[in-house]
Amino acid sequence: MGEIRNFRSGNHDEPPPHGSMPRRLAAIIVGDIASYSRLMQADEEGTHVRVKRIERDLIQPSIVEHHGALVKTTGDGFIAIFDSPVEAVRCSIVIQQNLVGRNATLPKDSRIEYRIGVNLGDVIVEPDDIYGDGVNIATRIEGIAEPGQVYISGAIYEQIKHKVVCGYESLGDRKVKNITDPVRVYRVLPDADAVARTRGRRENILIFLLGVTLLVIASGVLWYLLAQPSGRVNEQAAAPTVAPVASPSPQPPPRDAATQAPQPSPSLAASSPSPAPAPSQAPSPSATPLREPEMIAIRGGSFAMGSNDDPTERPVHQVTVKPFSVGKYPVTVKEWNECAAAKACGFTANGKDDAPITNVSWTDAKQYAAWLAQATKKPYRLPSEAEWEYAARGGTQTKYWWGDKLQPGMAGCKDCGDLAAEQPAKVGSFKPNPFGLHDMGGGVDQWVEDCWRRTYQGAPGDGSAWTGADCSSHVLRSGSWKNDSRYVRPSNRDGYDTNVRYPTHGFRVALSP
Repeated sequence: MGEIRNFRSGNHDEPPPHGSMPRRLAAIIVGDIASYSRLMQADEEGTHVRVKRIERDLIQPSIVEHHGALVKTTGDGFIAIFDSPVEAVRCSIVIQQNLVGRNATLPKDSRIEYRIGVNLGDVIVEPDDIYGDGVNIATRIEGIAEPGQVYISGAIYEQIKHKVVCGYESLGDRKVKNITDPVRVYRVLPDADAVARTRGRRENILIFLLGVTLLVIASGVLWYLLAQPSGRVNEQAAAPTVAPVASPSPQPPPRDAATQAPQPSPSLAASSPSPAPAPSQAPSPSATPLREPEMIAIRGGSFAMGSNDDPTERPVHQVTVKPFSVGKYPVTVKEWNECAAAKACGFTANGKDDAPITNVSWTDAKQYAAWLAQATKKPYRLPSEAEWEYAARGGTQTKYWWGDKLQPGMAGCKDCGDLAAEQPAKVGSFKPNPFGLHDMGGGVDQWVEDCWRRTYQGAPGDGSAWTGADCSSHVLRSGSWKNDSRYVRPSNRDGYDTNVRYPTHGFRVALSP
């Protein structure tokens, strides 16, 4: 287990010539167990035995049967490569379908479920591992897959779409860490008719809701007509319309209904906040006292920024940060909707008031900060990347702010010891760091001011935001509830398109003194 087999033609035992790096085009499967940390915490020995049995009895035989090779196991997952994309996808489906049978009699919280990502790419082959963007993309696809599901890249889809009898649901283009171009992602539906049935169910639901709406409207009209005194309706129809007395100031024209709907992601130039209503207007939700985000004052200081855990976090460099304040929590749905009510933010968010706002672009976050600054006359803004990491570390230099080992109850991520969730926990659900800040790791990805760059080479040392150049992408910090614990580290960083909204993206605000 864990050894490469049949990776190179020729003599497998001889090392490659000095300086050469054997490469091959391969279909790569990356599998990972959902909620592995929780399972291990509940029953460490039992979970270990069950995982090893699944690897021995199901995963390895399925890979061999489909003419692939197991590269390695990773404790909570595995990596395998195949010459044929068709066989790679078939193997993935077989593994998932067999796991369904194994889990059928188990309680939901005891089931071992894998997320599987499949990609086609050029890889570097070594005796005990494989490397390259092809592997990285497969890993990223696995990271967004749902438990029990197989997600594939567009490169795999193009090779198998007419060869494997199953359905496919396009999930659109996804921006993945350290990969320049977006990756088209598909969810595999083993039943060839599954997509049509899914669409049919959605259409039936829409038709049902439309029917209910029309019935309610018709009932209201009928009730109104029946409730009128005899002859009242005809009197109203015949009565002339009397114009109301004009008010001292002209009334604004009625807003078009289209302006009430959530808007698409705005362009790079943030729209200006709406002017305050005239005194003659009726009070609006934005006229109520503004609830500012709770802020924590951070004393300035110096720290070593970055780590050697990932190329994007290098080089480690000394940074001196000036005093500032930062939000105790990420911005919440309630706080965001105050901006939306003032017509200064692009959409009204759904969800609980104390949940973090999600599905916002960097431009959305900037709009909120600009509105908050104008409404309060205080210099609210997004934190710089250096400020964010300084605050997230809470004066520590360990892997996580609480130490070098993952601990349950400290952060919200997919393997942080909590049940898998469809949305992030409400703000403040996990312990604060030494600076009193919550969710500085896990929960939601958080936008900062800086433009995205692949390394820290040339980064400022004064804690200011690194802007300028091509700013089509900006930096995200924290990781989200859908990421694993690697993303929870204070040094972890990622980049994403400036104007694109994504379901795990949120933010918090900073305040200059």
